[in-house]
Amino acid sequence: MKKSFFILPAVVSMFFCTAVLFSVPHAEVRMIEGHPALFIKGNAVPPFAYMSYFGETRHYREIAAAGIHLYCFPAYLGDRGINSASGIGPFRPPIMPEENRLDYSSIREDFRKILEADPRAMVIIRVHLDVPGWWDMKYPGESSLQADGTLERQSFSSPIWREHAGENLRSLVSWLLSSSYAEHLAGIHVAAGFTEEWFYHFSETFADRSPARRNAFRKWLKEEYRYDPSLLRKAWGDERVTFENAETADISGSVRNPVWRDPSREPEVMDAFRFHARTMADNIAFFCGIVKQSSGGRLLTGAFYGYHFYVTDSRRGHGALARLLECPDLDYLSSPNVYKREMGEDWAPMAAVQSVLLHGKLWMAENDTRTSLTTLLKDSRPEICPPGQYESAVWLGPPALESSAALLWANSARMLSYGYGGWWFDMWGGWFSDPMLLGVLETTNSLYGTASAPLVEEMSPHVCVLADEELHFLDAGFGAMTEKTLKNRYSLGKTGAPYDLYLRDDLEILPSSSYRVIWLMGFPTLTSGESARMRGWLESGKMVVWTDLKGTHIHRSPEKHAFHPGRFSWSAGELRSLWREAGVHLYLETDDICYAGRGWLGIHTVSGGKKGISLPFRARITDPLTGAVIAESDEFFEISIKPRSTRLFKVDFPGLE
Repeated sequence: MKKSFFILPAVVSMFFCTAVLFSVPHAEVRMIEGHPALFIKGNAVPPFAYMSYFGETRHYREIAAAGIHLYCFPAYLGDRGINSASGIGPFRPPIMPEENRLDYSSIREDFRKILEADPRAMVIIRVHLDVPGWWDMKYPGESSLQADGTLERQSFSSPIWREHAGENLRSLVSWLLSSSYAEHLAGIHVAAGFTEEWFYHFSETFADRSPARRNAFRKWLKEEYRYDPSLLRKAWGDERVTFENAETADISGSVRNPVWRDPSREPEVMDAFRFHARTMADNIAFFCGIVKQSSGGRLLTGAFYGYHFYVTDSRRGHGALARLLECPDLDYLSSPNVYKREMGEDWAPMAAVQSVLLHGKLWMAENDTRTSLTTLLKDSRPEICPPGQYESAVWLGPPALESSAALLWANSARMLSYGYGGWWFDMWGGWFSDPMLLGVLETTNSLYGTASAPLVEEMSPHVCVLADEELHFLDAGFGAMTEKTLKNRYSLGKTGAPYDLYLRDDLEILPSSSYRVIWLMGFPTLTSGESARMRGWLESGKMVVWTDLKGTHIHRSPEKHAFHPGRFSWSAGELRSLWREAGVHLYLETDDICYAGRGWLGIHTVSGGKKGISLPFRARITDPLTGAVIAESDEFFEISIKPRSTRLFKVDFPGLE
């Protein structure tokens, strides 16, 4: 296959890589006492970064002054906007403006702005691997073919796209390693698809009728059914199907029915969704492997993926997180916080963070938190923003700085108490440009040194939720049914007790000693192994909640069981009653948001007022912002909190009697 549009051949690329590796800092994720931590140049660093689509030197200076020296900026192979449905224009000039030419001028400019503001800067580049328009025309059989005959960028099943994008990524890494920016390069965030998040591109319905997808699906079927067509025929209940004539089931969503599918009646649909999701996970692993190989393993790799706890539409392609967590070349995963962006709600990650951490990967939350300083895209870049786009309520921040700071503190409290990182995403620039808001970023960065201390076992959550990431494959309503169960994410945050979230795939390795309630959320049926594990939990005194496709079962003991048909979601108060019955420690008895763990306690409230807080042990409580001691040696304390605010407390138990 002729490779005509990349410049540095692989041999030259490897030579440059080897010649300059010594000048590139080794950025990596290490396990410290069973928890992933970020290391750069051999030193542990707080896993907090700053990013803007339109980074400016003046904003970088503000961030550097706040003590943050890790930055992200985007770069694009293609010449189109990240959101293929909105019509917005590109944020940067393309790396591949035409065949046979690569242009790194946008990367040079971004480095110039950052280094002018912060000579200590370390950078992760978010490289968007969608192709430019000319590529669609040159390789129509490798592009996503829509129902109306139009092409929608690359087919994610295309081996030619992977080859070409991979060579360009390899050339980019080699150029960076041989450039004056090498000592400031920490990693590559591989991105592609709708809004850079490894979503398939589509507007109303998903469609990719390309030969590339058909061929890839048939190859996948061969591997899935061990090259035995009889196994495929038996699974599909179709004596006519072969590996040569099998077609992907219609997953366009053009026909929707708010019911659960019977997988035994629609096995070809289940295969289509599994192929759909695994294709995305395998692509991420492929490009991460290129970065690791090209850098001699000295650069971080990460991606957006695994949004199973929020994105309930299976057409998006996020249903193979467990598979991706097995990738040795992946260092971190990311998602925005869930988009119920209201004061008094838990802005949880979109994935099973505890599974990510359990597998040695870092979690990096994208805190694209709107503030009172937030502007609209049309105000900062009217030339690329079509009328009416990016203007809805989710794009607007609160009216006051105090409320803005409360939301940022809520982001911080969650990250600190659960022990993960993130970046402050200043999308259009200037969203955090006030001393009060910058103070939150600075303090969070400085507090992480104590937050990364050994896990405080006494603060370990008593509630464990296990989620089936393939649940939405069964949803013929393309999210309508799944959301009935997953909307419990909002109630869980208001029970007054922290909870851990794992993938179903990790049930057998679940560190369950501290859990008093285990919720099997969205398990259609139980395997024999899962049933045996459930019996063991019940015999050891744990409560098991199992939500299937018909309702919710509450098992209080091996003999005591109640079934609630049609009940998929529960209020915070109802869950709190169950938790109390099971002996779960409740820090709060109100519907305020409570984060607790790793020596931190955060309370986020709308109503404010006097709050009574119970602790699982006698502790000293201090205000980390002022150093004031709030409680000296108590298991209970009261505190008055302003409405629409967040309070963060340090919890210590230095052998007090």
